[in-house]
Amino acid sequence: MSWIYLVLAGLLEVVWSYSMKLSDGFTRLLPSIVTILAMMASFGLLALAMRSLPLGTAYTIWTGIGAIGAFAVGILFLGESFTPTRLLAALLIVAGLILLKLTSDH
Repeated sequence: MSWIYLVLAGLLEVVWSYSMKLSDGFTRLLPSIVTILAMMASFGLLALAMRSLPLGTAYTIWTGIGAIGAFAVGILFLGESFTPTRLLAALLIVAGLILLKLTSDH
């Protein structure tokens, strides 16, 4: 169950990072509210996952999901550049996440 909490926490990190961008520096009410609620839920699920997962594994997976998700959202919805170098960087992050999962005792 901890891994499910962790993946959901990571996905919520993508939600809050995207809604924070849409909040325009917290000047738009609805995206600001979504940001705060998604942050709280993400942190809460991360805390639940950390009950049984090692800190280094949980935190790295959580931030990795958020980083890759924000990378994808930026390209798909915000018109950010998609270059071979940026893709390679994202693939290296994913490779690191896979290695962490494979070497985790949980």
